[in-house]
Amino acid sequence: MPLSDGQRDVLETLARSTSSAHREVVAARALRLAAEGVANTAIGEQVGVSPSTVAAWRGRFVVEGLAGLGAVRPGRGRKPTISDERVAEIARATLQDTPPGETHWSCRSMAKAKGVSPASVQRIWSALDLKPHQVVTFTLSGDPRFEEKLVDVVGLYLDPPERAMVLCMDEKSQIQALDRTQPSLPMKKGRAGTMTHDCKRNGTTTLFAALDVATGAVIGGCLPRRRHQEFGKFLRTINRQVPKGLAVHLILDNCATHKHPQVAKWLAKHPRFHLHFTPTSSSWLNLVERWFRNLTDKAIRRGVFASVPDLISAIEAYLDANNDDPTPLVWTATAQSIFDKVRRGRRTLEAIAS
Repeated sequence: MPLSDGQRDVLETLARSTSSAHREVVAARALRLAAEGVANTAIGEQVGVSPSTVAAWRGRFVVEGLAGLGAVRPGRGRKPTISDERVAEIARATLQDTPPGETHWSCRSMAKAKGVSPASVQRIWSALDLKPHQVVTFTLSGDPRFEEKLVDVVGLYLDPPERAMVLCMDEKSQIQALDRTQPSLPMKKGRAGTMTHDCKRNGTTTLFAALDVATGAVIGGCLPRRRHQEFGKFLRTINRQVPKGLAVHLILDNCATHKHPQVAKWLAKHPRFHLHFTPTSSSWLNLVERWFRNLTDKAIRRGVFASVPDLISAIEAYLDANNDDPTPLVWTATAQSIFDKVRRGRRTLEAIAS
Protein backbone atom coordinates (compact mmCIF):
# COMPACT_ATOMS: atom_id res chain seq x y z
CA MET A 1 0.00 0.00 0.00
CA PRO A 2 1.74 3.21 -1.14
CA LEU A 3 2.18 6.09 1.34
CA SER A 4 3.39 9.64 0.87
CA ASP A 5 6.13 10.90 3.17
CA GLY A 6 3.61 13.05 5.03
CA GLN A 7 1.19 10.16 5.54
CA ARG A 8 4.02 7.92 6.75
CA ASP A 9 5.12 10.52 9.32
CA VAL A 10 1.57 10.93 10.63
CA LEU A 11 1.02 7.17 10.95
CA GLU A 12 4.32 6.66 12.76
CA THR A 13 3.53 9.47 15.20
CA LEU A 14 0.03 8.19 15.84
CA ALA A 15 1.21 4.58 16.26
CA ARG A 16 3.45 5.70 19.15
CA SER A 17 0.82 7.97 20.75
CA THR A 18 -0.26 7.40 24.35
CA SER A 19 -3.06 9.98 24.34
CA SER A 20 -4.97 9.32 21.09
CA ALA A 21 -8.01 7.04 20.89
CA HIS A 22 -7.06 3.36 21.09
CA ARG A 23 -8.87 2.55 17.84
CA GLU A 24 -6.88 5.20 15.96
CA VAL A 25 -3.56 3.97 17.37
CA VAL A 26 -4.30 0.35 16.38
CA ALA A 27 -5.42 1.41 12.89
CA ALA A 28 -2.24 3.44 12.42
CA ARG A 29 -0.08 0.45 13.38
CA ALA A 30 -2.01 -1.78 10.98
CA LEU A 31 -1.67 0.64 8.08
CA ARG A 32 2.03 1.11 8.71
CA LEU A 33 2.53 -2.65 8.51
CA ALA A 34 0.37 -2.79 5.36
CA ALA A 35 2.64 -0.22 3.72
CA GLU A 36 5.58 -2.54 4.44
CA GLY A 37 3.87 -5.35 2.52
CA VAL A 38 2.69 -7.46 5.49
CA ALA A 39 -0.37 -9.63 4.79
CA ASN A 40 -3.71 -8.86 6.40
CA THR A 41 -3.71 -12.08 8.46
CA ALA A 42 -0.27 -11.34 9.91
CA ILE A 43 -1.23 -7.74 10.62
CA GLY A 44 -4.36 -8.85 12.44
CA GLU A 45 -2.35 -11.20 14.65
CA GLN A 46 0.14 -8.47 15.54
CA VAL A 47 -2.35 -5.71 16.38
CA GLY A 48 -5.14 -7.90 17.77
CA VAL A 49 -7.94 -7.48 15.21
CA SER A 50 -9.48 -9.68 12.51
CA PRO A 51 -8.08 -9.78 8.94
CA SER A 52 -11.40 -8.40 7.65
CA THR A 53 -10.99 -5.33 9.88
CA VAL A 54 -7.51 -4.77 8.48
CA ALA A 55 -8.86 -5.08 4.95
CA ALA A 56 -11.62 -2.57 5.73
CA TRP A 57 -9.08 -0.09 7.16
CA ARG A 58 -6.88 -0.45 4.07
CA GLY A 59 -9.79 0.08 1.68
CA ARG A 60 -11.03 3.09 3.60
CA PHE A 61 -7.53 4.60 3.68
CA VAL A 62 -7.21 4.28 -0.09
CA VAL A 63 -10.50 6.17 -0.55
CA GLU A 64 -10.45 8.69 2.32
CA GLY A 65 -6.80 8.92 3.33
CA LEU A 66 -5.98 10.00 6.89
CA ALA A 67 -9.46 11.57 7.34
CA GLY A 68 -11.09 8.14 7.75
CA LEU A 69 -8.50 6.76 10.13
CA GLY A 70 -10.17 4.94 13.03
CA ALA A 71 -13.61 6.42 12.31
CA VAL A 72 -16.64 4.45 13.42
CA ARG A 73 -19.12 3.94 10.57
CA PRO A 74 -22.78 4.87 11.00
CA GLY A 75 -24.86 2.02 12.32
CA ARG A 76 -22.02 0.44 14.27
CA GLY A 77 -22.06 -0.04 18.03
CA ARG A 78 -24.75 -0.81 20.54
CA LYS A 79 -28.20 0.50 19.69
CA PRO A 80 -30.00 2.66 22.28
CA THR A 81 -32.70 0.82 24.22
CA ILE A 82 -34.54 3.99 25.34
CA SER A 83 -36.09 6.26 22.74
CA ASP A 84 -35.29 9.95 22.47
CA GLU A 85 -38.88 10.69 23.45
CA ARG A 86 -38.49 8.71 26.70
CA VAL A 87 -35.22 10.52 27.48
CA ALA A 88 -36.90 13.88 26.89
CA GLU A 89 -39.81 12.91 29.15
CA ILE A 90 -37.44 11.86 31.97
CA ALA A 91 -35.56 15.17 31.63
CA ARG A 92 -38.82 17.15 31.68
CA ALA A 93 -40.12 15.31 34.74
CA THR A 94 -36.80 15.81 36.55
CA LEU A 95 -36.92 19.56 36.00
CA GLN A 96 -40.64 20.24 36.40
CA ASP A 97 -42.27 17.52 38.52
CA THR A 98 -41.71 15.83 41.87
CA PRO A 99 -42.74 12.35 43.04
CA PRO A 100 -45.89 12.10 45.19
CA GLY A 101 -45.21 13.22 48.75
CA GLU A 102 -41.54 13.94 48.14
CA THR A 103 -39.43 17.00 47.31
CA HIS A 104 -37.16 15.53 44.62
CA TRP A 105 -36.53 12.49 42.46
CA SER A 106 -34.14 9.64 43.13
CA CYS A 107 -32.91 7.19 40.48
CA ARG A 108 -35.23 4.51 41.82
CA SER A 109 -38.34 6.68 42.10
CA MET A 110 -37.84 8.04 38.57
CA ALA A 111 -37.14 4.56 37.21
CA LYS A 112 -40.34 3.24 38.78
CA ALA A 113 -42.39 6.15 37.45
CA LYS A 114 -41.07 5.90 33.87
CA GLY A 115 -40.65 2.14 33.54
CA VAL A 116 -36.87 2.07 33.05
CA SER A 117 -33.96 0.83 35.11
CA PRO A 118 -32.27 3.00 37.78
CA ALA A 119 -28.99 2.64 35.86
CA SER A 120 -30.66 4.11 32.76
CA VAL A 121 -31.92 7.09 34.78
CA GLN A 122 -28.43 7.62 36.17
CA ARG A 123 -26.90 7.58 32.68
CA ILE A 124 -29.49 10.06 31.40
CA TRP A 125 -28.96 12.42 34.34
CA SER A 126 -25.18 12.20 33.94
CA ALA A 127 -25.37 12.94 30.21
CA LEU A 128 -27.66 15.94 30.81
CA ASP A 129 -25.78 17.08 33.95
CA LEU A 130 -28.93 16.86 36.10
CA LYS A 131 -28.44 16.43 39.87
CA PRO A 132 -31.81 16.42 41.63
CA HIS A 133 -30.26 15.04 44.82
CA GLN A 134 -28.18 18.20 45.28
CA VAL A 135 -29.25 21.67 46.36
CA VAL A 136 -27.12 24.80 46.67
CA THR A 137 -28.12 27.46 49.20
CA PHE A 138 -27.97 31.19 48.52
CA THR A 139 -29.14 34.53 49.90
CA LEU A 140 -29.33 37.81 48.01
CA SER A 141 -28.70 40.72 50.32
CA GLY A 142 -31.55 43.14 50.84
CA ASP A 143 -29.27 45.81 52.29
CA PRO A 144 -30.26 49.20 50.77
CA ARG A 145 -26.56 50.17 50.89
CA PHE A 146 -25.41 46.90 49.33
CA GLU A 147 -23.49 48.39 46.41
CA GLU A 148 -21.82 51.08 48.54
CA LYS A 149 -20.62 48.57 51.14
CA LEU A 150 -19.55 46.04 48.52
CA VAL A 151 -17.39 48.57 46.67
CA ASP A 152 -15.84 49.65 49.96
CA VAL A 153 -14.87 46.12 51.06
CA VAL A 154 -13.75 44.82 47.66
CA GLY A 155 -11.72 48.00 47.19
CA LEU A 156 -9.80 47.23 50.37
CA TYR A 157 -9.04 43.72 49.08
CA LEU A 158 -7.95 44.71 45.59
CA ASP A 159 -6.30 48.04 46.34
CA PRO A 160 -5.39 48.30 50.05
CA PRO A 161 -4.28 51.71 51.32
CA GLU A 162 -0.62 52.41 52.02
CA ARG A 163 0.77 52.39 55.56
CA ALA A 164 -2.26 50.47 56.76
CA MET A 165 -3.23 46.96 57.82
CA VAL A 166 -6.49 45.49 56.50
CA LEU A 167 -8.00 43.01 58.95
CA CYS A 168 -11.05 40.79 58.40
CA MET A 169 -12.58 40.42 61.84
CA ASP A 170 -15.45 38.33 63.22
CA GLU A 171 -16.46 36.16 66.16
CA LYS A 172 -17.05 32.42 66.06
CA SER A 173 -19.46 32.11 68.96
CA GLN A 174 -20.71 29.13 70.95
CA ILE A 175 -17.88 26.74 70.00
CA GLN A 176 -18.71 23.62 71.97
CA ALA A 177 -16.21 21.58 73.93
CA LEU A 178 -17.47 18.11 72.97
CA ASP A 179 -16.26 14.91 74.57
CA ARG A 180 -17.20 11.46 73.28
CA THR A 181 -19.12 8.96 75.37
CA GLN A 182 -16.71 6.15 74.43
CA PRO A 183 -13.06 6.08 73.34
CA SER A 184 -12.37 6.59 69.64
CA LEU A 185 -10.62 3.92 67.59
CA PRO A 186 -7.53 4.92 65.58
CA MET A 187 -7.27 4.60 61.82
CA LYS A 188 -5.63 1.44 60.50
CA LYS A 189 -5.19 -0.21 57.13
CA GLY A 190 -8.60 -0.93 55.64
CA ARG A 191 -10.53 1.07 58.26
CA ALA A 192 -11.06 4.75 58.89
CA GLY A 193 -10.74 6.23 62.34
CA THR A 194 -13.95 6.02 64.36
CA MET A 195 -15.71 8.09 66.99
CA THR A 196 -19.10 7.86 68.65
CA HIS A 197 -21.94 9.89 67.18
CA ASP A 198 -23.14 10.98 70.63
CA CYS A 199 -21.16 13.30 72.87
CA LYS A 200 -20.89 15.10 76.19
CA ARG A 201 -21.18 18.88 76.19
CA ASN A 202 -18.63 20.51 78.45
CA GLY A 203 -19.27 24.21 77.84
CA THR A 204 -18.58 26.75 75.13
CA THR A 205 -16.18 29.53 74.20
CA THR A 206 -16.18 32.38 71.67
CA LEU A 207 -13.24 32.98 69.37
CA PHE A 208 -12.48 36.54 68.31
CA ALA A 209 -10.24 36.57 65.23
CA ALA A 210 -8.82 39.20 62.86
CA LEU A 211 -7.20 37.95 59.64
CA ASP A 212 -4.44 40.05 58.07
CA VAL A 213 -5.40 40.13 54.38
CA ALA A 214 -1.81 40.79 53.24
CA THR A 215 -0.09 37.93 55.09
CA GLY A 216 -2.74 35.46 56.29
CA ALA A 217 -1.62 35.83 59.92
CA VAL A 218 -4.41 35.91 62.49
CA ILE A 219 -4.78 37.87 65.71
CA GLY A 220 -7.07 35.79 67.87
CA GLY A 221 -8.24 35.07 71.37
CA CYS A 222 -10.97 33.12 73.16
CA LEU A 223 -13.37 34.94 75.47
CA PRO A 224 -16.37 33.62 77.41
CA ARG A 225 -19.10 35.66 75.69
CA ARG A 226 -19.85 37.82 72.67
CA ARG A 227 -20.73 41.26 74.04
CA HIS A 228 -19.46 44.77 73.50
CA GLN A 229 -17.22 44.34 76.55
CA GLU A 230 -15.41 41.39 74.93
CA PHE A 231 -15.29 43.18 71.58
CA GLY A 232 -13.72 46.21 73.23
CA LYS A 233 -11.14 43.98 74.89
CA PHE A 234 -10.28 42.41 71.53
CA LEU A 235 -9.94 45.86 69.95
CA ARG A 236 -7.35 46.68 72.60
CA THR A 237 -5.55 43.44 71.75
CA ILE A 238 -5.42 44.45 68.08
CA ASN A 239 -4.20 47.90 69.06
CA ARG A 240 -1.29 46.37 70.96
CA GLN A 241 -0.29 43.93 68.22
CA VAL A 242 -0.53 46.19 65.15
CA PRO A 243 2.65 48.29 64.81
CA LYS A 244 2.30 51.94 65.73
CA GLY A 245 2.08 54.25 62.75
CA LEU A 246 -0.14 51.91 60.74
CA ALA A 247 -3.81 52.63 60.17
CA VAL A 248 -6.13 49.72 61.00
CA HIS A 249 -9.00 48.97 58.59
CA LEU A 250 -11.39 46.43 60.14
CA ILE A 251 -13.85 44.56 57.88
CA LEU A 252 -16.70 43.18 59.99
CA ASP A 253 -20.43 42.48 59.99
CA ASN A 254 -23.35 44.58 61.19
CA CYS A 255 -23.75 42.97 64.63
CA ALA A 256 -25.03 45.41 67.26
CA THR A 257 -21.99 44.53 69.38
CA HIS A 258 -19.77 46.29 66.85
CA LYS A 259 -21.83 49.51 67.01
CA HIS A 260 -22.31 49.83 70.76
CA PRO A 261 -21.90 53.37 72.19
CA GLN A 262 -19.00 52.23 74.36
CA VAL A 263 -17.25 50.85 71.27
CA ALA A 264 -17.87 54.10 69.38
CA LYS A 265 -16.45 56.04 72.33
CA TRP A 266 -13.27 53.91 72.29
CA LEU A 267 -12.90 54.29 68.52
CA ALA A 268 -13.18 58.06 68.82
CA LYS A 269 -10.10 57.99 71.06
CA HIS A 270 -8.20 55.78 68.58
CA PRO A 271 -8.53 57.50 65.20
CA ARG A 272 -6.24 55.03 63.42
CA PHE A 273 -9.09 52.47 63.54
CA HIS A 274 -11.51 52.50 60.58
CA LEU A 275 -14.52 50.15 60.51
CA HIS A 276 -15.92 48.83 57.21
CA PHE A 277 -19.19 46.91 57.41
CA THR A 278 -20.17 44.15 54.99
CA PRO A 279 -23.74 44.22 53.60
CA THR A 280 -26.32 42.24 55.54
CA SER A 281 -26.54 38.55 54.59
CA SER A 282 -23.12 38.77 52.94
CA SER A 283 -20.77 36.96 55.30
CA TRP A 284 -19.04 35.49 52.22
CA LEU A 285 -17.42 38.92 51.75
CA ASN A 286 -15.43 38.48 54.95
CA LEU A 287 -12.31 36.38 54.34
CA VAL A 288 -12.03 35.37 57.99
CA GLU A 289 -15.10 33.17 57.47
CA ARG A 290 -12.99 30.94 55.20
CA TRP A 291 -10.37 30.75 57.93
CA PHE A 292 -13.06 29.75 60.44
CA ARG A 293 -14.10 26.95 58.07
CA ASN A 294 -10.53 25.64 57.99
CA LEU A 295 -10.30 25.86 61.77
CA THR A 296 -13.49 23.81 62.16
CA ASP A 297 -12.43 21.16 59.64
CA LYS A 298 -8.87 20.74 60.87
CA ALA A 299 -8.96 21.37 64.62
CA ILE A 300 -12.48 21.21 66.06
CA ARG A 301 -14.84 18.83 64.27
CA ARG A 302 -12.89 15.67 65.11
CA GLY A 303 -11.58 16.97 68.40
CA VAL A 304 -12.27 15.45 71.81
CA PHE A 305 -12.38 18.07 74.57
CA ALA A 306 -12.97 17.19 78.20
CA SER A 307 -13.24 20.87 79.18
CA VAL A 308 -13.34 24.39 77.78
CA PRO A 309 -9.62 24.92 78.58
CA ASP A 310 -8.84 21.85 76.42
CA LEU A 311 -10.85 23.39 73.56
CA ILE A 312 -9.12 26.74 73.95
CA SER A 313 -5.70 25.02 73.93
CA ALA A 314 -6.55 23.31 70.63
CA ILE A 315 -7.71 26.59 69.08
CA GLU A 316 -4.56 28.39 70.25
CA ALA A 317 -2.39 25.58 68.87
CA TYR A 318 -4.06 25.98 65.47
CA LEU A 319 -3.55 29.75 65.67
CA ASP A 320 0.14 29.31 66.45
CA ALA A 321 0.63 26.83 63.61
CA ASN A 322 -1.17 29.16 61.18
CA ASN A 323 0.95 32.15 62.20
CA ASP A 324 4.20 30.17 61.97
CA ASP A 325 3.53 29.64 58.25
CA PRO A 326 0.66 31.95 57.21
CA THR A 327 -0.90 31.78 53.77
CA PRO A 328 -2.87 34.79 52.52
CA LEU A 329 -6.38 34.20 51.19
CA VAL A 330 -6.30 36.06 47.87
CA TRP A 331 -9.44 37.89 46.72
CA THR A 332 -9.83 38.08 42.92
CA ALA A 333 -13.46 39.00 42.14
CA THR A 334 -14.17 42.58 41.13
CA ALA A 335 -17.13 44.54 42.45
CA GLN A 336 -18.58 44.72 38.93
CA SER A 337 -18.52 40.94 38.47
CA ILE A 338 -20.37 40.53 41.79
CA PHE A 339 -22.93 43.19 40.80
CA ASP A 340 -23.59 41.30 37.57
CA LYS A 341 -24.19 38.02 39.42
CA VAL A 342 -26.49 39.65 41.96
CA ARG A 343 -28.50 41.38 39.24
CA ARG A 344 -28.92 38.09 37.36
CA GLY A 345 -30.06 36.44 40.58
CA ARG A 346 -32.59 39.16 41.30
CA ARG A 347 -33.98 39.02 37.76
CA THR A 348 -34.38 35.24 38.08
CA LEU A 349 -36.21 35.59 41.41
CA GLU A 350 -38.48 38.28 39.99
CA ALA A 351 -39.29 36.09 36.99
CA ILE A 352 -40.18 33.16 39.27
CA ALA A 353 -42.30 35.37 41.51
CA SER A 354 -44.23 36.76 38.56
